[in-house]
Amino acid sequence: MKRRRAKKLGERLVGAAVMGDVDLVRALLRAGASPGVADADGTTPLYAAAVQGAGDVVGCLLEAGADPDVESGHGAEGTPLCAAACWGHTDVVRALIAAGADPNLREDQGTGRSPLEWAVSGPCPETVAMLVSVGAQPDGAVLST
Repeated sequence: MKRRRAKKLGERLVGAAVMGDVDLVRALLRAGASPGVADADGTTPLYAAAVQGAGDVVGCLLEAGADPDVESGHGAEGTPLCAAACWGHTDVVRALIAAGADPNLREDQGTGRSPLEWAVSGPCPETVAMLVSVGAQPDGAVLST
């Protein structure tokens, strides 16, 4: 596929993920969009869907081969699991963990916050409990569930 077409499909895929439009995501994947290619800002489709709590889009991207541990952004974002944990999107956290996401992977190339640290500061104690149940280590996060 030509580079310009691939870039355009990737940009559209991130946009569809942000909007939570699973039908458009599927269509773009069928058209050849790569589930792991970031847009010009460095945002991956999986990260965009995780932030929005779009579980159906997350599932679709994971089925298409998106890596659940790929960090998004140029230092300003993070991993899909950190994003979902931060906003208390428990169904997305569950899907990412089931797909093999590392519950202890810190963002910012390992120097930032962990999914558990984001969950503790977020709105959903259920997400904290889920992360702990799959082996997330507190490592400085104050657990008050």
